[in-house]
Amino acid sequence: MKIDKALIDSYPFTIRALSAEDGGGFAIEYPDLPGCISDGEPPQQAIEQGADAVKSYLLSCARHGDPIPQPGSISGQWRQRLPRSLHARLAAKADKQGVSLNHLVTAMIAEGLGKRP
Repeated sequence: MKIDKALIDSYPFTIRALSAEDGGGFAIEYPDLPGCISDGEPPQQAIEQGADAVKSYLLSCARHGDPIPQPGSISGQWRQRLPRSLHARLAAKADKQGVSLNHLVTAMIAEGLGKRP
């Protein structure tokens, strides 16, 4: 089976610097393709290696009869139940800051992720 380069290039990815303890360079991950990760140094090489990993991933899906995930299939949303008291506190904080509850929670999550070691 031949995999079209346009399909490979249509998958969104994240790229991040690796620490010296992790070998340096850059890691590239494809959220629509679980476990599809590669790396390289410099970033352009990580992107090239990532494209090869996507091609291998899609060929493996085809070979094993697994469905090929569509690019951008992660919606970016989920539902979360909260205790009413926590919801009220978050809503009050969003109102005080003049932003939507969604905006406030997204900012809080992003800030929390940025504090990871």
